[in-house]
Amino acid sequence: MNKSPIRIATRGSALALAQANIVLALCQKQFPACNFEIKTIKTTGDKLQTPALADANLPKGLFTKELEVALTNKETDLAVHSLKDLPTELPSGLKIGAVLEREDVRDVLICRRAAPYARAAIAIRDLPKTAVVATSSTRRAAQLRELRSDLKIVPIRGNVPTRLRKLVQQPEIDALILAAAGLIRLQIELAHDGLLIGPEDVVTPGLCAAFIPLEDMLPCVGQGAIGVEIREGDRKVAELCAALNHEDTLRCVTAERAFLRAMGGGCQLAVAAHAQALGSELRMRAVSFLKGAARRAEARASDPVALGRELAARLS
Repeated sequence: MNKSPIRIATRGSALALAQANIVLALCQKQFPACNFEIKTIKTTGDKLQTPALADANLPKGLFTKELEVALTNKETDLAVHSLKDLPTELPSGLKIGAVLEREDVRDVLICRRAAPYARAAIAIRDLPKTAVVATSSTRRAAQLRELRSDLKIVPIRGNVPTRLRKLVQQPEIDALILAAAGLIRLQIELAHDGLLIGPEDVVTPGLCAAFIPLEDMLPCVGQGAIGVEIREGDRKVAELCAALNHEDTLRCVTAERAFLRAMGGGCQLAVAAHAQALGSELRMRAVSFLKGAARRAEARASDPVALGRELAARLS
């Protein structure tokens, strides 16, 4: 590869930058003779002031479009995304070049440590009757209501530090749900006593948390995975991405994205899916709330796309 910098596009949030720096570190390790630089780009989703992003009428690609435009215009060489934000249909001329090894796919339930119901292994069942839970995810909201129909679900905006701060500062909110992967990448940990600990500029003191079992809440399609988007035909960057790619994670998210595409393709849909690699086979569980009550399915197959489509057909 030549000596001109390879430009890595990313959003400017703390989590997006953390993910871009993970990709940067891997690139530098695999290709020490190359130069890399991070280019921060503000997306429509970053600018949007609406309190909720779960509206099905919102355009797809809220957090990816501007990065893709820069990539298409050759202003950058690759774009780093939370794969759950990347639409299942990519713009012409672009493709997923690599998917990094997946982080923890689970969601995390967070509440104030001073709350009377708080404990080290707090669960959704421990929340008080008619508790207020903050999340802007239709997928999480649907699964919460199935577990606890009495809960009141309210939208919340902002990056991870902002949401944690809102939970502490707004007593009308009883609990918050976030993805474990985002917390981990921001160096936030769940201590043995349930306390949420991490950098002072990220974690507001006085919070406790616990992982939500997958049996209670399946993740969003692609949750926990970092996707690297590139231009088709860019052989040099494709060679770089081949060294970053984690094949089992790619197979799993390919199945999940095939499922989502067949269900309608929007990350705002009230559906969830999780695939696991079991040798040459994949096992995937999925749930859909698109027809009201939860409809669940599980299947195994070696072909990721066929597996995703099969589960979508059973839940449609």
